[in-house]
Amino acid sequence: MSEVELREHIAAADKSPQRIAAAVSGLSDTILRYKPAPDQWSILEVLGHLADVEIVYAYRFRQMLADRKPVIAPMDQNAWATRLGYSEESPAELVAAYGLNRHRTLQLLRRLKPGDLEKSAYHPELQRDVTVAEYVAKIAAHGANHLAQIERLKKAAAGRR
Repeated sequence: MSEVELREHIAAADKSPQRIAAAVSGLSDTILRYKPAPDQWSILEVLGHLADVEIVYAYRFRQMLADRKPVIAPMDQNAWATRLGYSEESPAELVAAYGLNRHRTLQLLRRLKPGDLEKSAYHPELQRDVTVAEYVAKIAAHGANHLAQIERLKKAAAGRR
Protein backbone atom coordinates (compact mmCIF):
# COMPACT_ATOMS: atom_id res chain seq x y z
CA MET A 1 0.00 0.00 0.00
CA SER A 2 1.41 3.37 -0.99
CA GLU A 3 1.41 6.49 1.18
CA VAL A 4 -1.31 7.96 -1.04
CA GLU A 5 -3.48 4.85 -0.68
CA LEU A 6 -2.98 4.91 3.08
CA ARG A 7 -4.14 8.53 3.25
CA GLU A 8 -7.14 7.74 1.03
CA HIS A 9 -8.17 4.80 3.23
CA ILE A 10 -7.79 6.88 6.38
CA ALA A 11 -9.87 9.68 4.84
CA ALA A 12 -12.61 7.23 3.87
CA ALA A 13 -12.58 5.66 7.33
CA ASP A 14 -12.72 9.11 8.92
CA LYS A 15 -15.97 10.01 7.11
CA SER A 16 -17.85 6.90 8.16
CA PRO A 17 -19.03 7.86 11.68
CA GLN A 18 -20.50 11.16 10.45
CA ARG A 19 -22.24 9.45 7.55
CA ILE A 20 -23.66 6.75 9.83
CA ALA A 21 -24.83 9.40 12.31
CA ALA A 22 -26.58 11.36 9.54
CA ALA A 23 -28.22 8.21 8.18
CA VAL A 24 -29.81 7.28 11.51
CA SER A 25 -30.56 10.75 12.84
CA GLY A 26 -34.23 11.16 13.68
CA LEU A 27 -35.24 7.59 12.85
CA SER A 28 -38.18 6.23 14.79
CA ASP A 29 -37.75 3.36 17.21
CA THR A 30 -39.85 1.23 14.85
CA ILE A 31 -37.45 1.79 11.97
CA LEU A 32 -34.38 1.33 14.18
CA ARG A 33 -35.71 -2.04 15.34
CA TYR A 34 -37.10 -3.30 12.02
CA LYS A 35 -35.68 -6.70 11.03
CA PRO A 36 -36.39 -8.09 7.55
CA ALA A 37 -36.05 -11.61 9.00
CA PRO A 38 -35.43 -13.02 12.48
CA ASP A 39 -31.84 -13.95 11.59
CA GLN A 40 -31.00 -10.55 10.07
CA TRP A 41 -29.91 -7.42 11.90
CA SER A 42 -31.89 -4.30 12.63
CA ILE A 43 -30.36 -0.85 12.24
CA LEU A 44 -29.88 -0.77 16.01
CA GLU A 45 -27.94 -4.03 15.85
CA VAL A 46 -25.82 -2.66 13.00
CA LEU A 47 -24.97 0.33 15.21
CA GLY A 48 -24.02 -2.00 18.06
CA HIS A 49 -21.85 -3.99 15.69
CA LEU A 50 -20.10 -0.86 14.44
CA ALA A 51 -19.40 0.33 17.99
CA ASP A 52 -18.06 -3.04 19.15
CA VAL A 53 -16.13 -4.04 16.06
CA GLU A 54 -14.31 -0.73 16.18
CA ILE A 55 -12.93 -1.82 19.56
CA VAL A 56 -11.93 -5.14 17.98
CA TYR A 57 -10.18 -3.38 15.10
CA ALA A 58 -8.38 -1.07 17.51
CA TYR A 59 -7.13 -4.02 19.52
CA ARG A 60 -6.08 -5.98 16.44
CA PHE A 61 -4.11 -3.01 15.10
CA ARG A 62 -2.35 -2.68 18.43
CA GLN A 63 -1.57 -6.40 18.50
CA MET A 64 -0.07 -6.28 15.02
CA LEU A 65 1.93 -3.14 15.71
CA ALA A 66 3.24 -3.94 19.19
CA ASP A 67 3.15 -7.68 19.91
CA ARG A 68 5.44 -10.43 18.65
CA LYS A 69 3.68 -13.14 16.65
CA PRO A 70 0.17 -12.15 17.79
CA VAL A 71 -2.85 -14.35 17.20
CA ILE A 72 -6.18 -12.67 16.60
CA ALA A 73 -9.07 -13.86 18.73
CA PRO A 74 -11.98 -14.95 16.55
CA MET A 75 -15.36 -13.31 17.04
CA ASP A 76 -18.87 -14.44 16.19
CA GLN A 77 -20.51 -11.17 15.19
CA ASN A 78 -24.01 -12.66 15.20
CA ALA A 79 -23.54 -14.00 18.73
CA TRP A 80 -22.27 -10.59 19.82
CA ALA A 81 -25.35 -8.89 18.34
CA THR A 82 -27.68 -11.34 20.08
CA ARG A 83 -25.95 -11.95 23.40
CA LEU A 84 -24.56 -8.48 24.12
CA GLY A 85 -27.94 -6.76 24.01
CA TYR A 86 -27.44 -4.42 21.09
CA SER A 87 -31.23 -4.00 20.89
CA GLU A 88 -31.26 -2.59 24.41
CA GLU A 89 -28.74 0.17 23.77
CA SER A 90 -29.18 3.82 22.90
CA PRO A 91 -28.61 4.52 19.21
CA ALA A 92 -27.04 7.90 20.03
CA GLU A 93 -24.57 6.30 22.45
CA LEU A 94 -23.66 3.58 19.94
CA VAL A 95 -23.01 6.17 17.22
CA ALA A 96 -20.94 8.24 19.67
CA ALA A 97 -18.91 5.19 20.75
CA TYR A 98 -18.29 4.26 17.12
CA GLY A 99 -17.14 7.78 16.31
CA LEU A 100 -14.85 8.12 19.32
CA ASN A 101 -13.25 4.70 18.89
CA ARG A 102 -12.79 5.24 15.15
CA HIS A 103 -11.17 8.61 15.89
CA ARG A 104 -8.68 6.94 18.28
CA THR A 105 -7.91 4.20 15.75
CA LEU A 106 -7.24 6.76 13.03
CA GLN A 107 -4.95 8.72 15.35
CA LEU A 108 -2.90 5.54 15.71
CA LEU A 109 -2.88 4.90 11.96
CA ARG A 110 -1.75 8.43 11.21
CA ARG A 111 1.37 7.70 13.31
CA LEU A 112 2.39 4.61 11.33
CA LYS A 113 6.05 4.38 10.51
CA PRO A 114 7.67 2.89 7.39
CA GLY A 115 7.33 -0.86 7.54
CA ASP A 116 4.33 -0.86 9.90
CA LEU A 117 1.89 -1.72 7.11
CA GLU A 118 3.60 -5.09 6.64
CA LYS A 119 3.30 -6.05 10.32
CA SER A 120 0.86 -8.88 10.84
CA ALA A 121 -1.02 -11.26 13.09
CA TYR A 122 -2.23 -14.79 12.58
CA HIS A 123 -5.98 -14.94 11.97
CA PRO A 124 -7.24 -18.44 12.90
CA GLU A 125 -10.54 -18.05 11.05
CA LEU A 126 -8.69 -17.23 7.83
CA GLN A 127 -5.83 -19.63 8.66
CA ARG A 128 -3.23 -17.09 7.56
CA ASP A 129 -1.48 -13.92 8.60
CA VAL A 130 -3.28 -10.64 8.04
CA THR A 131 -1.42 -7.35 7.76
CA VAL A 132 -1.95 -3.84 9.05
CA ALA A 133 -2.37 -2.79 5.40
CA GLU A 134 -5.22 -5.28 4.94
CA TYR A 135 -6.95 -4.00 8.04
CA VAL A 136 -6.52 -0.37 6.98
CA ALA A 137 -8.32 -1.22 3.73
CA LYS A 138 -10.90 -3.20 5.70
CA ILE A 139 -11.87 -0.33 8.01
CA ALA A 140 -12.03 2.04 5.05
CA ALA A 141 -14.77 -0.12 3.51
CA HIS A 142 -16.48 -1.43 6.64
CA GLY A 143 -18.55 1.64 7.50
CA ALA A 144 -19.59 2.20 3.90
CA ASN A 145 -20.82 -1.39 3.63
CA HIS A 146 -22.93 -0.97 6.76
CA LEU A 147 -24.17 2.45 5.61
CA ALA A 148 -25.56 0.75 2.51
CA GLN A 149 -27.12 -1.90 4.76
CA ILE A 150 -28.75 0.82 6.89
CA GLU A 151 -30.16 2.51 3.79
CA ARG A 152 -31.63 -0.81 2.61
CA LEU A 153 -33.17 -1.40 6.03
CA LYS A 154 -34.67 2.11 6.10
CA LYS A 155 -36.22 1.56 2.68
CA ALA A 156 -37.56 -1.88 3.63
CA ALA A 157 -38.99 -0.57 6.93
CA ALA A 158 -40.67 2.34 5.17
CA GLY A 159 -42.18 -0.04 2.61
CA ARG A 160 -43.85 -2.05 5.37
CA ARG A 161 -45.96 0.88 6.55
